[in-house]
Amino acid sequence: MDKPSQLPQDTVDAYLRRIGAPRPERPDAEALRELQLRHLLSVPFENLSVHLGESIVLEDKSLVDKVVGARRGGFCYELNGAFAALLRGLGFGVTMLQARVFFGEGGRLGIPYDHLTLRVETADGSGPWLADVGFGNNSHHPLLLEDRGEQRDPAGVFQIAEAPDGDIDLLRDGKPQFRVDQRPRVLADFEAGAWYHRTSPASHFTQALVCSRLTEDGRITLTGRKLVTTVRGEREERELGGDAEVLAAYRDRFGLVLDRVPQVRRQGG
Repeated sequence: MDKPSQLPQDTVDAYLRRIGAPRPERPDAEALRELQLRHLLSVPFENLSVHLGESIVLEDKSLVDKVVGARRGGFCYELNGAFAALLRGLGFGVTMLQARVFFGEGGRLGIPYDHLTLRVETADGSGPWLADVGFGNNSHHPLLLEDRGEQRDPAGVFQIAEAPDGDIDLLRDGKPQFRVDQRPRVLADFEAGAWYHRTSPASHFTQALVCSRLTEDGRITLTGRKLVTTVRGEREERELGGDAEVLAAYRDRFGLVLDRVPQVRRQGG
């Protein structure tokens, strides 16, 4: 298995500025916790590239260039791929893992390589940790990977449970979120999953626009022209008007400077 390259330290510093995080003194659990939270607060979960006709290249440099240089967000392959590169550049041990997402009332599992998540080792000997900045509204903080008890987080009560064939399930408030295959993977392994989600009419990423970010007191989400703001549990919805108002929302609420309003591009006819 190819060993991932290390980010140049000036790129690491630029990434830290992007998420508003100081350089940690050491790659320990406290630093990981702060980095994950800062990332969630700064970099939106968004699928706009799918609908803007932009390519998605699963390579460290391309992913970091998008998040840091272009100041964009992305979906799981991009966000957790870029975050993995940052963590490695700071001295954390990072292993990419593939997961299948539970969906529907019956809790069906999605395709293999449906989701990319991270196993992270820290210098203080705690963990290993399940870290994730690419699953939308998920845990704010990393979770202890080998703890089978309840783990409390601002986003709810999480639990990691044993699953068949050595896999593990992540549950939030008792509801299964995704099933993790614990064997190490590399970015190239996720090409088919990323292709499916940006091209298949069966993928929820091709069916609608989404841009969402954690805030200090809730969450803000723009789906098409509907802006949803949740503050301390109180939800407010507002339909935006013309293109100028939509572009201003992307810019002012998510830090995304776009030259045109994304429109849903139907895939597969």
